[in-house]
Amino acid sequence: MEINEDIVIVGAGIGGLATSLGLHRLGVRSIVLESSDSLRTSGFALALWTNAWRALDALGVGDSLRQRSLHFTRFQAFSANSGLPTAEISLEADNKPIDYDSRCIKRQEIVETLEKELPQGTIKYSCRVISIQQSGLYKLVHLANKTIIRTKVLIGCDGVNSMVAKWMGLPKPIDANRSAIRGYVEYPKAHGFEPKFCAYFGGGVRIGFLPCDHKSLYWFCTFTPSDVDYDEKIEGSPTKMKQFVLSLANNVSKEAYNILERTSLDSLYCAKLKLRTPWNILIKENIVKNNTCLVGDALHPMTPDIGQGGCSTLEDSVVLARCISMAIFAKNLENDDVQLCKRIEVGLEKYAKERKWRIFNLITTSYLVGLAQESNGKVISYLREKFLAQFTIETMLKMGDFDCGKLLS
Repeated sequence: MEINEDIVIVGAGIGGLATSLGLHRLGVRSIVLESSDSLRTSGFALALWTNAWRALDALGVGDSLRQRSLHFTRFQAFSANSGLPTAEISLEADNKPIDYDSRCIKRQEIVETLEKELPQGTIKYSCRVISIQQSGLYKLVHLANKTIIRTKVLIGCDGVNSMVAKWMGLPKPIDANRSAIRGYVEYPKAHGFEPKFCAYFGGGVRIGFLPCDHKSLYWFCTFTPSDVDYDEKIEGSPTKMKQFVLSLANNVSKEAYNILERTSLDSLYCAKLKLRTPWNILIKENIVKNNTCLVGDALHPMTPDIGQGGCSTLEDSVVLARCISMAIFAKNLENDDVQLCKRIEVGLEKYAKERKWRIFNLITTSYLVGLAQESNGKVISYLREKFLAQFTIETMLKMGDFDCGKLLS
């Protein structure tokens, strides 16, 4: 069976849903192909900085999500070696933009909120893409269920192992030689922790704690396997994962240690960290090619050290929806398929031009901040205790103070 669609988005994660919603707000129809049989709500939580909230406001869902999360009042950093404080920065709006905001929110809350705002039937479940072909002006998207979708525009929002990115010819993301264990804790009653971002840096590890709401907290532990006593076999064993994190957390506060200890084994996740080499982003054909483009982790997987993976994905979605809409609704121009595809091509090139240096900076900064915060070297450790901890946090906040603009230019 072959069907026609003007715009096809692959992947119903945050990027795919946000891009589709942005297009919908601007009067442009799209469909989202999702390989799972239902909405994927896995994944615990993510920190969203000011840039993400501006994007969510542009999409019309920011206020709804704010009601389900806590605004951070400060960022505290400690030495993972000694437990002593090394930096503290206020996250209140004083001396910051009036719309400054930073929160941690459950991933499930984000995807469900985005999904509810889409027209019914936008997401096509159990639609796994197995191959893509170019056919003149169109892309033929072949699904595992034997359906072929003929589309003018193909948008890959299908994650770090993107099928769309592979078809476009992008090199695979590289191993960052680091790993992360993430956890999530729910309390039967209010947990009583302050709404602050608390982190421990050094000794080959970064451990952070973020409350999502009054009853739940998210934590992460990134580490360099060569700097710690690490056995790769723990990745398949939640019990060993938990024991490993606890062994790294000797110098965290008692309340932070209790959070780790309280984490249930089914609320742990371990993964190796990967990133797209930043110079690959500067090549236009790696972002846009033949009216095909990429969003989020499909385009720019990065280390999590400045908390910009999900935030930058939301930026992508708003900018891309705006560029496509402006191309489609350009005034006094012919709307036959050839002319429309040419205008969309120009719109996608504008998206690539607008995003490439921003993404380059995010990937590079995240990698360097991770090295500074996590390194076990004597010189870096000394500098981190003296001033680098403060500097890296200020850098994180600076990268989060970005405005991707409204949907309507």
